[in-house]
Amino acid sequence: MAGSENVRKQTTWGGAAGIALLGFALVYRFFPEVIHVSPGQRPTSLPIRTSAPPPPIDVRANTQAIVEFGPPRELAAADPPVPELPAEPEIPATESITALLARADKAVADGQLFEPADANALVLYRQALDEDKTNRRARSGLAAVQDLLLQDVTTALDQGDTAEAQRILAGLDKVPHEQARFAELRTRLARAQEVDPLLASAAELLKQGRGLEPAGASALDVYRRVREIDPTNVLAQQGLEQIQRGVLERALAAVARDDFAAADAVLAEAAAIAPGSQALLDTRTRTEGVRRQRAETVLAQAQSALDSGNADLAERLAVEAQGISADLPGVDEFQIKLRNARLYASMKPGQLISDPFLDRAGTAPAVLVVPTGRFLMGSPDSEEGHRSAEGPQREVVIDSGFALGRSEVTVGEFREFIRASGYRTTAEQERGSSVYDENSGRMVEGKGVTWQDDYRGRRAADSLPVIHVSWDDAAAYLVWLAERTGKAYRLPSEAEYEYALRAGSATRFPWGDGDPVRPIGNFTGAGDRSPAHRTWRKAFPRYTDDHWGPAPVRSFPANALGLFDLEGNVSEWVEDCWHDTYIRAPRDSKAWINPGCERHVVRGGSWGSDPDQVRSAFRLSALATTRSGRVGFRVARDL
Repeated sequence: MAGSENVRKQTTWGGAAGIALLGFALVYRFFPEVIHVSPGQRPTSLPIRTSAPPPPIDVRANTQAIVEFGPPRELAAADPPVPELPAEPEIPATESITALLARADKAVADGQLFEPADANALVLYRQALDEDKTNRRARSGLAAVQDLLLQDVTTALDQGDTAEAQRILAGLDKVPHEQARFAELRTRLARAQEVDPLLASAAELLKQGRGLEPAGASALDVYRRVREIDPTNVLAQQGLEQIQRGVLERALAAVARDDFAAADAVLAEAAAIAPGSQALLDTRTRTEGVRRQRAETVLAQAQSALDSGNADLAERLAVEAQGISADLPGVDEFQIKLRNARLYASMKPGQLISDPFLDRAGTAPAVLVVPTGRFLMGSPDSEEGHRSAEGPQREVVIDSGFALGRSEVTVGEFREFIRASGYRTTAEQERGSSVYDENSGRMVEGKGVTWQDDYRGRRAADSLPVIHVSWDDAAAYLVWLAERTGKAYRLPSEAEYEYALRAGSATRFPWGDGDPVRPIGNFTGAGDRSPAHRTWRKAFPRYTDDHWGPAPVRSFPANALGLFDLEGNVSEWVEDCWHDTYIRAPRDSKAWINPGCERHVVRGGSWGSDPDQVRSAFRLSALATTRSGRVGFRVARDL
């Protein structure tokens, strides 16, 4: 049983030792003042000291200093873990050491880090360490005080306060300290004392306006000499950047004059003063932005010149734009357009164009580029519904590209014209237009009806085609549109209209010779019903388009060229004067004009047209002042 008794005793003593160690750890953690340690306090980065005392030294704040006597080092994330060194036995502090440490702590609190010579923190911590080389508080305090002094000297030098830096280092010379830790700062101080007179001289030259001249004796030259002596001198760098800002102002002035060659030369001069400065980078960015914007503006002018048919001017402007910005995006594409300009006005068949207004927000109605070609215009005598005005049938050549409105001009688009120009339409002047009368089922004169109204005389939605407009009104709108865009807008010629309507067909209707079998346009169908449930007297059998009156533009499928509503919805004004036949009509696509003519041609079917009036060759004559709830117009544009 003796063995068991020994085990019991060992267990008892081991437990007691564990409890004692735990108790010591708890006291150390929650009552550190018992062993003269203040938790949670660490040496902080102090500015150049005035009257405020530094915080007390925390002996646990600099654990690296406990292991190695030297400046602390933060461990990088990639450093291998530091192995725990075996605990160095610490000799219990004697009354003398305790007193020294207490005086050292007070010296730190009073800001007496290195002076007075016999009672400063450095001396007192060193004396304690001399008595007990293992005393951790003394080691940590000594390292922490030197860290604070290193920060003070560095801050003084960064702020150009060489006197303060000299005072601290001179005081350190009188007390024991780790001189190697302060060697670099002493070198910096020596450089600073050498360049201080030069900095003062440079500042005076700047006041005299001698930043760049005379050569060899300017502030620029002095600051450069300072940088040769002290490459990291902050004040010299600031002086150079101040001089550079004056040069950069000259560069911006050249940019404001669009003199980019001069701006480049000045920027090169500025770069030689302070390479890589933020002001230089900002000015280069600003210059490049203005350069790019100016080049883009000139290239846009070249595009406008090309659109208006002036290829020579377009080429000169393109060369100018490339001279401003050699890497300007879009120049290569423009050169391709320029090469094709004389072939096809630099456009492509089917291309959609929306010309912006030059003097206000907004765009012209979208137009579609129509391909060149040839077709038989009019109808043969044998065609069902043929009229004499549709002959003699002849071949017409479309030898120059043009663009045609994708759809009719809408109420909303026409409103922009009225608001901007103050124009008064024929209906407004004559106080009326023809409207559909539900009671009689006929078109009758509607008093007070204008372009703002629909086919019944009620206020029209913006998406509807504008009606109740005369040929004169359409012509006035197109003059205004050409002025707003700088493009050659006009009414289409009769030949252009029929060519676009047929879209390659040679049949009675654009879709063929028979009745439509599916909804393809807004014209009379046997299945259509008016608001009062009226039906058409003449209509396409077995056809309905669900509209009585004009439909919003583009409500039905486009034709083979991508154009909408040419065969229906509303009939449309064209440029040509009325001629009873095509005898002596031009063989090209130009409008057939007789100066001063009073009657013009209306083409295309409408929502109320008989089937015969929807034929591709059908044409009507109307006075230039005619207004109707069945007639609108679309724009054409020269390329």
